[in-house]
Amino acid sequence: MTHENEITEPVDLCLAGGRLNPAAVGWSRGPLHRANLRGWGRNKRWEYWGVVTPTHIVGLVASSLDYAGVHSLYALDRATKAEIDRNAVVPFAQDALFPPVSGAGAVRARGGGLSIDIDQAPSGTTIRATAPGLEVDLVVPLPAGHESLGVVVPWSTRRFQYTVKDLGRPVRGTLRVDGVAHPIAEADSFAVLDHGRGKWPYAIRWNWAAGSGPGRAIQLGGRWTDGTGSTENGLFLDGRLHKIGDELRWEYDRTDWLRPWRISGARVGVEFHPFHERIARTNLGVLANETHQCFGHFTGWAAADDGERVDLDGLVGWAEEARNRW
Repeated sequence: MTHENEITEPVDLCLAGGRLNPAAVGWSRGPLHRANLRGWGRNKRWEYWGVVTPTHIVGLVASSLDYAGVHSLYALDRATKAEIDRNAVVPFAQDALFPPVSGAGAVRARGGGLSIDIDQAPSGTTIRATAPGLEVDLVVPLPAGHESLGVVVPWSTRRFQYTVKDLGRPVRGTLRVDGVAHPIAEADSFAVLDHGRGKWPYAIRWNWAAGSGPGRAIQLGGRWTDGTGSTENGLFLDGRLHKIGDELRWEYDRTDWLRPWRISGARVGVEFHPFHERIARTNLGVLANETHQCFGHFTGWAAADDGERVDLDGLVGWAEEARNRW
């Protein structure tokens, strides 16, 4: 169990010289950190939006790794398991724009026939993205009182990451696949944000799981936070965050990714049951990635702040392992 500081006021991520600001280390119930990163070469900035609908799963990434922009737009047809995966690698992240505060300002990414425009305001976010054969046009409202999980993970004063995990957001709009429109309705669809800003080690591995459903969502992470004193685990009930300070145990079969995953700790007892595996690989020498992202359903429980065990059966989302050399 970690003993993490709750951040309640706006704070700069970095000191004037670019090192980690000690006052920024902790967690928050909303995006309070300003990512005033300096220098070049180890800075990572990204926005990932995942959307789950009854018929499709959509993933969108805009990212800058300083020496490359790595962007993608993905859609899975849940019935047929047909995938469309469009990717672009842009030298030195040209034409990419990332604001310093999550939920405020514009995100822009271009390259290889892929275009991403994300506009953020206090009332919510609009997402427009196009690629050959694929288009999304979404509105993600921000309900009053809705909380997210912001965490600073400190490996050292020179290597650190700020992440915002925002789960269970309502979403509406349209997905178009090969010109065929698929409506997305707030009543039965959910959006998840992973906002990242930081200075990373060259080689890293992480686990991430996120599941959403009516009135409940679960956010779980592992490996990359181990031993730092910070965790990115939380239970969301009707939009309120219940922070979980456990370092969790992840059990899954790397020879058969579609077997059930088990994620456990003092306040978490979860099984994840995949129905599809997405494999993403990049190998550009200095830059390499392998991600196994499984989509599926959750069963089990997580404990709220008052100790009540909350049933997670039926939540839909993903669990993944990512290995990066970047």
